[in-house]
Order: sequence, then C-alpha cells, then structure tokens
Amino acid sequence: MTNVHSVIGQGFGATTRAINGAVECDGKKPDLVQARINYYTQYCSQFGVAPGDNLSC
Repeated sequence: MTNVHSVIGQGFGATTRAINGAVECDGKKPDLVQARINYYTQYCSQFGVAPGDNLSC
C-alpha cells in the first residue's frame, strides 16, 4: 500500500488517489468514488466536523 502521509492536508480525494487511485480515479469508477465520498461526508456529519475541500480524486 502507498503511504498517504504525503497527501494529508490535500483533501479526501488525494487520500483516495494515494490508496486506490489506479483503480478508482480519473473517471475509471465514478460510482465507487461518489459512494466513498458519500460515506466520508456522512461520517464527518456524525462527528460534527467539516469534510473539507477536494473530496474527489
């Protein structure tokens, strides 16, 4: 697995790209990317924190 430390602070989309970008990003699996974003924003809402910018890869 790729280390995501270098993308922390660049948004959730950068984390997704670092972990699974070759499979999901750049239009390869838009439904999967959107589902991941939806889960992330739901978790953020439950914790009362803002999801931030750059959610998509």
